[in-house]
Amino acid sequence: MSIIGEFKTFAMRGNVVDLAVGIIIGGAFGKIVSSVVADVIMPPIGMLVGGVNFTSLAITLKEAAGKAPAVTLNYGNFLQAVFDFLIVAFSVFMLVKAINALQKKEKEAPPPPKQEILLEEIRDILRQK
Repeated sequence: MSIIGEFKTFAMRGNVVDLAVGIIIGGAFGKIVSSVVADVIMPPIGMLVGGVNFTSLAITLKEAAGKAPAVTLNYGNFLQAVFDFLIVAFSVFMLVKAINALQKKEKEAPPPPKQEILLEEIRDILRQK
């Protein structure tokens, strides 16, 4: 089998296609969550802590000199990324938990009551006669 044929077989397997779809949807979901964090959650938190915009938080390591810009440590962007990650991780956790609960319900069909089993056995015996 040629390299191209092997690659085609590999690429068309269900797991690879599922992974690609998951990555695409995950990227779009990440943008939505980032917007929710930046535009909905962080402004009230910033207001509660004194009107601070987290993305503008920085420590100046070296002042601007001439044409050289100031060297800053932008820890506000890092905090924003941490909040984004925590919310995305929690959302994915809740989604996986819900899916697992649905799958568990499907797998756990309660066994039939003893009366039904006995009635089925009686029915089968009567059919044999």
